[in-house]
Amino acid sequence: MQRKEFIKGSAIIGASLAIPGVLKAASGLIETGKGRKVYQVITANKTMVGTLPVLRAFAGDNNDYVSPYVFFDEFGPVEVNPKSAPLRVEAHPHAGVIPTTYFLDGNGHHRDSLNYDFQIGKGDFMMFTSGRGAIHMEETGQGLYDDGGLYHGFQIWLNMPGKDKFIEPTTEVFHPEKMAEINEPHFSAKVVMGELFGAKSKVETTFPAFYFHIKLKPGAKLAIPTEERHNAFIYVISGKIETEGRKEITTNQVALYERGASLVNLYTEEGAEILMLGGQPHNEPVYAYGPFVMTNQQEIERVIRDYQAGKMGDPDVVNAFK
Repeated sequence: MQRKEFIKGSAIIGASLAIPGVLKAASGLIETGKGRKVYQVITANKTMVGTLPVLRAFAGDNNDYVSPYVFFDEFGPVEVNPKSAPLRVEAHPHAGVIPTTYFLDGNGHHRDSLNYDFQIGKGDFMMFTSGRGAIHMEETGQGLYDDGGLYHGFQIWLNMPGKDKFIEPTTEVFHPEKMAEINEPHFSAKVVMGELFGAKSKVETTFPAFYFHIKLKPGAKLAIPTEERHNAFIYVISGKIETEGRKEITTNQVALYERGASLVNLYTEEGAEILMLGGQPHNEPVYAYGPFVMTNQQEIERVIRDYQAGKMGDPDVVNAFK
């Protein structure tokens, strides 16, 4: 049984701090003084995971502002030619985290050591709850192999609270009918997790977290309510957003907000597409060793031993399906 090497540490790879632009033209945002303040803006930069190009926004840092999330990648958009070799991330372990995958375009193939083997399509949301440890493989799906097309989505990890770090692992896929949708004249939204303007998703976690996919039409103003003690951040998929202090957040940038207020105030002149995520921070130490995220060094050593002993499964078996 071959054991794969994995990277030690939780330092960010391929992302950088940014100084947000300040709008010089007339503002379209009504400042009330009641909204959240921007703590920091991050620009996601390119890196590779296996043969898959990604944009990485954060990986193990800024936990005071992103918890319960701990890692954020946008994969693609990349055009896949019919019959081309799959873009693939070989079998690798996780423990203590919930890697989530959300598809904007195309489809993917997931296979894991829990005997799940399936295709995931546009609009689907997958939660790979790794708990005490499991192995999975990811690659572009059968539909893209047959017909080609655009491959685009997000893999974002939810950190599990300490009390859940060693639960039994499981995998769940949620289709769009499990998620709430909002359609208004100036914006539309898919509520992947949590609740927005009274629309509630059926996708649940054991701790408070939200995940909104929002499309803003030109000239849209939006004040998004949050629990003031919870974290909140936005990622701009496309377009530009104006937020508090006349700060401009552009494509592939993340705005991290301070706690202590409810409303996240947004405006876009030309239209924009964003993700907004957050939830109740765990307020626990974070120890990361590559794909393992725990609350102390002893737990990290335990899951490494479990992986090396084969307790999480055999990566060669998970990789066997081509």
